[in-house]
Amino acid sequence: MALLSYFASNRDRGRENVRIRKMNNDDDDNKDATRTETPLASIAQAFEEIADLIKKGNKSEGSVDLRLKPFCEACTLVSVLFGCLGIAFRFAEMEYTSKVRDLLEASKQFATLSSVVEFDLRNKTVKSPGSHTRNLRRVRQGLDLIKELFQNFISDENHSLKKAATQAYQQVCAPYHTWAVRAAVSAGMCTLPTREQLLLKINETDKSAEKEMRRYIKAAHEVIKNIDNHYISRNIELDW
Repeated sequence: MALLSYFASNRDRGRENVRIRKMNNDDDDNKDATRTETPLASIAQAFEEIADLIKKGNKSEGSVDLRLKPFCEACTLVSVLFGCLGIAFRFAEMEYTSKVRDLLEASKQFATLSSVVEFDLRNKTVKSPGSHTRNLRRVRQGLDLIKELFQNFISDENHSLKKAATQAYQQVCAPYHTWAVRAAVSAGMCTLPTREQLLLKINETDKSAEKEMRRYIKAAHEVIKNIDNHYISRNIELDW
């Protein structure tokens, strides 16, 4: 009887171990499933889809005229990242989100990015405050700012968010801002979350964040280049 009890006990323990392993595997699967739905993953996915359209179009037609509404919907997702950066990037968040909203509203009238630029070109309002073409330029700048921030963030394992954000701002936005805005941004950099705090806010680990950031960097490069081509092809300078 003791021998039978021994085997029965071992069998029960074996079943329990299998159950625990299954639970652990299920937890890992759930974590992976959750991670694919993080804000960062959603942004990377949205811009990869746009970049794929650009690449396919370039092969067959030579250039792609992106549809305005889907473009704006992808850009809306980026607003979440600005919100996670706090006061230092509040200026960028407010400007970026207002410009995206304007273009989204404009998508009721204009089907593509090209039609927006053509309209302002005909009316000589390309650089006029509040014009859709000017707002598109500012949205493009916001996408580039996040791209450069990500590039800096993953360039070194010990790279602080403050250093990454400061370098990104100085490269992308500072040349077009007044001294007062630059000073306010500089002061606000001290309020940025730490690297660990940011990862917690966006529900990522160092490893998963790097993967998604690289996806965005690659895709955003294609999207930004496409936007710039709408200006270059019409002899509109980019330095403004």
